[in-house]
Amino acid sequence: MLPLDALPAPSTASPIGLLAGIRVVDLTTSIAGPYAAMLLADMGAEVVKIERPRTGDDSRAWGPPFLDGESLWFLSVNRNKQSVTLDYTSQPGRKVLRDFVRKADVVIVNLVERVQKKLGVDHATLAAIKTDLVHVALTGFGLEGSRKDFPCYDLIAEGYSGVMDLTGEADSPPQKVGTPAADLIAGMDAAYAAIAALFDRSRTGRGHKIDIAMIDSMTRFMAPRIVPYLGSGEIPQRTGARDSVIAVYQVFETKDDPITLGLGNDAIWKRFWEAVGCAGIGADARYAANVDRRAARAEIVAQIQEVLRTRGRDEWLRLFVAAKVPAGPVNRVDQVSSDSELVSRGLFFTDRTNGRRIPQVGLGIGVDGSSSSYRIPPPRLGEHTDEVLRSWLGYDDQAIEQLRSKNVV
Repeated sequence: MLPLDALPAPSTASPIGLLAGIRVVDLTTSIAGPYAAMLLADMGAEVVKIERPRTGDDSRAWGPPFLDGESLWFLSVNRNKQSVTLDYTSQPGRKVLRDFVRKADVVIVNLVERVQKKLGVDHATLAAIKTDLVHVALTGFGLEGSRKDFPCYDLIAEGYSGVMDLTGEADSPPQKVGTPAADLIAGMDAAYAAIAALFDRSRTGRGHKIDIAMIDSMTRFMAPRIVPYLGSGEIPQRTGARDSVIAVYQVFETKDDPITLGLGNDAIWKRFWEAVGCAGIGADARYAANVDRRAARAEIVAQIQEVLRTRGRDEWLRLFVAAKVPAGPVNRVDQVSSDSELVSRGLFFTDRTNGRRIPQVGLGIGVDGSSSSYRIPPPRLGEHTDEVLRSWLGYDDQAIEQLRSKNVV
């Protein structure tokens, strides 16, 4: 039995339809671009994922683990899309792609601009076909500058941004974040910018050229660490996340399992010490303000750690919830995905239709009381080629067969 077998089916509520009627052509591979397109699809957009014949999206080969022969990484960022195989390096394929562009509202690419121009999918080329097109380029370093042709992955972006230098213990090497953070943040930026561009287009009728760089997105994510450096000259150091501007904001050991604890203001500080039976410490004038507590951080942390080791995690968490003290467990992935509250909110589910098992992490955004967004499972390679060529482009059987005979689709 796999963990997915314990999850419920997708919600039967009507999926979110805020972007119903918007058509998106997804020309991207890997994680960042497909994630951006999936976010648009989750909001109701109709997304066609155009993939290379035979091989498809790079992430289809990423594994193990695989589930019934399918890459679980691919399944994580490609729901609510239709897959069309198309070789648009050939002249007949480029004609088909141009037909798609004429029907599209948004095109998303994740190629450097030099390659975009070579393949005819850059903004200038596509905007000449559809003047009000929203063209989203999601690349490692952006469309301008001396690094614009550099290849990039999430790992590279995290290193450039500074997040790796601040992740991990002081005496350990720099560490990558435990999820593809730069991919996901850049993907969110791309979806956010696309929707803003569509909103403006509805008022002005103008298309837009969107330039998303993974390096920029990940670096902006670091703003709460960069701005304090710029204003103080103090270079933050890797500390295992024990150097927050909030004096007490870190992981502590208990009698059994660790917990997180954030004493973010004076009132919470006092409530914490009252909850653990040491109200005198909370009222001590030496620790009255956060600036005082930061100066005495090492001493305070030692005091708290001594207290928390006297009881188990769950006992402390029950007590802190009652006292309105922000605290929580340090969950493993298996514990997160079996969290009954998150499951009940629709964040984890398994689609078991059509002989496939597709575990998913839901959108997690409520709209008018519902966060339902699942419409169709991540597509098999080329699964919808004929259907989409007919419904989007009006091609008949003869036209499709001619394309297939030339290995275009």
